[in-house]
Amino acid sequence: MTDHSLPQGMIRAGHTTGTHEGYMPGFGNDFETEALPGALPQGQNSPQKCEYGLYAEQLSGTAFTAPRGQNERTWCYRIRPSVKHTGRFTKIDVPYWKSAPNIDPDVISLGQYRWDPVPHTEAAQTWITGMRTITTAGDVNTQIGMASHIYLVTQSMQDEYFYSADSELLVVPQEGRLRFCTELGVIDLEPKEIAILPRGLVYRVEVLEGPARGFVCENYGQKFDLPGRGPIGANCLANPRDFKCPVAAFEDRDAKSRVVIKWCGQFHETFIDHSPLDVVAWHGNYCAYKYDLRTYSPVGAILFDHPDPSIFTVLTAPSGQEGTANIDFVLFRERWMVAEHTFRPPWYHKNIMSEMMGNIYGIYDAKPKGFVPGGMSLHNMMLPHGPDRAAFEKASNEPMVPVLQDNTMQFMFETRFPQHLTAFAANEAPLQDDYIDCWDSIEKKFDGKPGVK
Repeated sequence: MTDHSLPQGMIRAGHTTGTHEGYMPGFGNDFETEALPGALPQGQNSPQKCEYGLYAEQLSGTAFTAPRGQNERTWCYRIRPSVKHTGRFTKIDVPYWKSAPNIDPDVISLGQYRWDPVPHTEAAQTWITGMRTITTAGDVNTQIGMASHIYLVTQSMQDEYFYSADSELLVVPQEGRLRFCTELGVIDLEPKEIAILPRGLVYRVEVLEGPARGFVCENYGQKFDLPGRGPIGANCLANPRDFKCPVAAFEDRDAKSRVVIKWCGQFHETFIDHSPLDVVAWHGNYCAYKYDLRTYSPVGAILFDHPDPSIFTVLTAPSGQEGTANIDFVLFRERWMVAEHTFRPPWYHKNIMSEMMGNIYGIYDAKPKGFVPGGMSLHNMMLPHGPDRAAFEKASNEPMVPVLQDNTMQFMFETRFPQHLTAFAANEAPLQDDYIDCWDSIEKKFDGKPGVK
């Protein structure tokens, strides 16, 4: 008989500190979870017969032969195989959700742009009908580039489901609370959190507290990953343990249901007689997850000069060119500013990346006026931008004492590709026509004489 008792003096934890009900911690982990006891096979993936009469099915997020450290797949044990979750497809029109290439000859994308928050309409909007594309970049057909969107959601999806074959979606709430009921479990999401919904995952979006508004980065290319920390070492920035993946949850419900699929920039619908959220157990590393932005640990200058904004990268999606991202998701949150003899806000610059910024809450130090919560700005590749005159003068003359940059959270969707405005962004969204004028009052200080001006 095997003795399972612990060695003398050793105490086993009664619970695991830091876990959350309904979620499993870790980024890129190989998870396993079951909603019914014994539903998950042990020691193999595809038994001749599965427990409970379930079907074994693999969901692959990468090529079968991708390197081991990049290979992603999840084995699902479900009530019906996915071939029963679609029928004949009919094309539908989702007029405000655009995909690249989407170059409107009547829209000028060359410029510095800023928008007020996009307001809700009187019409009820779901996750699908409430999506408003602001910019597109790259080409969805060749799986490079991205699109940035605003979502305006007032109504839950009922007997309606969605998945994108084109992309994974990075969701950044700004107001309201949403619930994502996915094949692999349930994610509740609120402002100051983000979620990643992988390509091919079926889900339904419900409104927990509305109206809901937020930002979406649609990633056509390689999936988001944690950036390499380099000399920073093993800690700080976004730590893997703070990412949360949902535990298994399923529906066994018969009801006429609509499934909408985004494929190569087009939308199609199909109808089935049951809920497709029927995965009873699963194991693997291809899944949805959420992350609390308040757990992001920023690093910065502690003596002089302002580091590149890349030091604030939360997630990055590689492009194939080393060091140049298809997309970087960058976060500017509360932090101490302590650098000596230094212009502390972001400096004037132009670079090869195109920067779409959004304001979750608070004041952005480089633009103290005009860039309001829920608003956006776009600075396309090789277009100069930087602080307005008020921010420049304040930062140039403020005492060099430690200052807490408090009650602030902005982010950036940054891509190597130029971002093209949609007709909605140019003509319907609340564009600030006078944004370009914010630099007009910057004065010439040079007079040919030495000395600090």
